[in-house]
Amino acid sequence: MTVTPTTRPKKRASSAKTGNSSLAKVRNLGIMAHIDAGKTTVTERVLFITGRTHRVGEVHDGEATMDYLEEERARGITITSAATTCEWKDHVIHLIDTPGHVDFTVEVERSLRVLDGAVGVFCGVAGVEAQSETVWRQADRYGVPRIAFVNKMDRVGADFDRVVDSIRTRLGAHPVPLQVPIGREKEFQGVIDLIDRRAYVWKEDAKDVEILEIPEEYREIAETAREAMLESVAEFDDMVLEAFVEGEEPKVEHIRCAIRKGVLSRGIIPVLCGSALKDKGIQNLLDAIVDYLPSPADLPEIEGSDPKDPEKRVRLTHDEDQPLAALAFKTISDKNGDLTFVRVYSGVMEQGQTVLNPRTGKRERLGRLLKMHANRREPVKKAGAGDILAIMGLKQSITGDTLCDPKHPVALESMDFPETVIAMSIEPKSTKDRDRLADTLGRLTREDPTFLAKTDDQTGQILIEGMGELHLEVILNRIQNDFRIPVSMGKPRVAYKQTLRRERDIEARHVKQTGGHGQFAVIKVRFVPKETEEPVEFLEEIKGGVVPQEFIPSVRNGLRASAEAGGRLGFPFVNIEATLYDGQFHEVDSSDMAFQAAAQLAFRKATEGNVQLLEPIMRIEVQVPEEFVGDVIGDLNSRRGQITDLEMSGGNRTIRGKVPIAEMFQYSSTLRGMTQGRGTFMMEPLEYLPVPSAIAEEILEGGKVT
Repeated sequence: MTVTPTTRPKKRASSAKTGNSSLAKVRNLGIMAHIDAGKTTVTERVLFITGRTHRVGEVHDGEATMDYLEEERARGITITSAATTCEWKDHVIHLIDTPGHVDFTVEVERSLRVLDGAVGVFCGVAGVEAQSETVWRQADRYGVPRIAFVNKMDRVGADFDRVVDSIRTRLGAHPVPLQVPIGREKEFQGVIDLIDRRAYVWKEDAKDVEILEIPEEYREIAETAREAMLESVAEFDDMVLEAFVEGEEPKVEHIRCAIRKGVLSRGIIPVLCGSALKDKGIQNLLDAIVDYLPSPADLPEIEGSDPKDPEKRVRLTHDEDQPLAALAFKTISDKNGDLTFVRVYSGVMEQGQTVLNPRTGKRERLGRLLKMHANRREPVKKAGAGDILAIMGLKQSITGDTLCDPKHPVALESMDFPETVIAMSIEPKSTKDRDRLADTLGRLTREDPTFLAKTDDQTGQILIEGMGELHLEVILNRIQNDFRIPVSMGKPRVAYKQTLRRERDIEARHVKQTGGHGQFAVIKVRFVPKETEEPVEFLEEIKGGVVPQEFIPSVRNGLRASAEAGGRLGFPFVNIEATLYDGQFHEVDSSDMAFQAAAQLAFRKATEGNVQLLEPIMRIEVQVPEEFVGDVIGDLNSRRGQITDLEMSGGNRTIRGKVPIAEMFQYSSTLRGMTQGRGTFMMEPLEYLPVPSAIAEEILEGGKVT
């Protein structure tokens, strides 16, 4: 028989929760994947099938609803995360489509911080790829429950079982297939649902589906797969476990309950499959989203700290009757005022309401509240627990800030972002544009926590830093095209760091007499290099008051300021333990300024002829046809690369390893030339390691800084 299991709603999804849409029927989720796995296409189909849009925007045509920036449409990739809202089976779904390129991983990071669940999209041919691992680790860090969707099952080389196996081996997850594909590659025509033991076969346009008995040739495969599924989910539900042990048939509703419990505990990853471009499998995916991913009501209590006493914990429940607690996770510069995206965890937020920002200690008045559909805005008067929305007009709040009820202050856990690995100089072509450029860079750094802009104290140059060449290229295009500021760019440079080669014990004396009060400070500091990658750690072992307590923070601040300034090269110092253990002071001439100056002198002495340069090492994954493997490996070896793994993946060879970013500028052009345009690669920051002595000497002696 032919049926339409779910019809598209005639009315567009409401912009706010309605009375029959309780917190238990809200889903806050993100779509995450490696670049080109098809997550934006999945999102576009979800919006179309749920009735949120009335035509499908294709990524390859530059018309995707969620890729609304000109840069995104021109490049055919997602650069910034975009939020929207739709409805499915009386559930409200707040959906965020995230980028897949590692240069824009901050968008995934801050989205996952505020989402309750996620759909990991995997290419049916390539399986788990480099950025798949990165976003998976980010989701692990924030404890986000997930389901998986294997896309592009109709492509040549697609292999569902291989993708499931790569999720298990490369991600360390416990994938549990809920479906078995019917047909392979271009013959892919449907799926067998292992829960209800039915075959779903799509018609040519995939808008209708034929529900059949399991085809005879798939019966044994399906039963074996179902047995494995039940074995995996039985531990999460006593009813299923009892039936499984006794050889009885568990009820379908008990199986679904067990799967949901397994997802919420992050014990399993249900796996579905389809072809988003052909609309195949999206309805099943939507059903899985509402059946298995958590609502805000399923989440544990919100935990924060008291701004006046960070050791004191504050706990709130996901309830509109609780005091307001919301987290700002994204800022967009807008000519009419910044848009600040927030997730409301508890309480109610209303237009015109006064809220407290615990970081600044200041109050702000909420401007217009907006529900976002990509770049389109729908005004709302209020929003409650579980909502994701944008606020116009906040002037003091940035990414990671908490907005709360002034009578019940709470600071929610913020976010950590990766450090920049590449820099370049930038100057306006016209002197009159210098102030405009400074203002624009300030707006861009507010938007993107992984983009930095600063002025070099020695050269006066403006330096911008980011996560990769593509990241800075997009920033520069926005400066020139969106903000209309012509600029000149320098060559990309590596964001090196510095540390000490060996331990040093330093006595620093800052003694000046200039008439009247002089300046007097003497300190003894022990500097020890450390293995861990972290800023300078300051310790004090002062006894007998030889350095008064009020001046110890001055020493700490002077040391840290020197470390951040980076000396002659300007690269910050890290991995150093500095211990203040002795000193002298003068009752009249000692001051905060004198001890800061002594600390700066001590740091300068400790680093003279004692610098170890550190360079960012990137994890790299290259996919190339078999015939080019030798050339690509040879080229990577010449770039000081280390190959760690080589495997066959979807008809191509996948080369994995690590390589210094200093050797990888313009690598995309080189790879295209070596592989006749058929090779692709992905890099992400891995670690900092010492620069080889010959190269370090050239840089430290004032030679090239690549």
